Amino acid sequence: MTKNILLAGFGGQGILFSGKFLAYEGLMEGKELSWLPSYGPEMRGGTANCSVILSDEPVGSPIVTNPDILIAMNLPSLDKYENAAAIGAHILVDSSLIERKVMRDDVDAHYIPATRLAADNEMSGLANMIMIGYMIRKTGIIPYDNVAKTMEKVVPAKKQNLLELNKKAVELGYNYK
Repeated sequence: MTKNILLAGFGGQGILFSGKFLAYEGLMEGKELSWLPSYGPEMRGGTANCSVILSDEPVGSPIVTNPDILIAMNLPSLDKYENAAAIGAHILVDSSLIERKVMRDDVDAHYIPATRLAADNEMSGLANMIMIGYMIRKTGIIPYDNVAKTMEKVVPAKKQNLLELNKKAVELGYNYK
């Protein structure tokens, strides 16, 4: 099993952290993996994307050109990567920030108002983890039971005050209907 994941949005939306979370989960599961962050020179407010590959066999290239899972957190990201997604891919769209629908009919499109859910639940800045929770439920790519353990490893010491909030954001996304 090899899953190519591409997360994309504006800098400051937690795109790189989301990718790091997925990569660390793969590491804890004993998977072969690649984590390749990329961001524009502006960083906050500029473009950011992160390629994550989780596999049962060695990863030959860290570049995701045809994602099996695409998380688009802003319209420019959906515009840029929608057509690159593999046939049958899951495309997850933050419908709070992206008004248009996915134009392809050969993919599974999911619309999650992650930014609004984060604001409504006093989780400002955690729309990314709401998207991750929803992705876990819809794709089964990683076991939900591992979220807390992985989160404890990946949240840095200086941000431990956000640990429980991150876990709750993943749970909110996981349970979103």
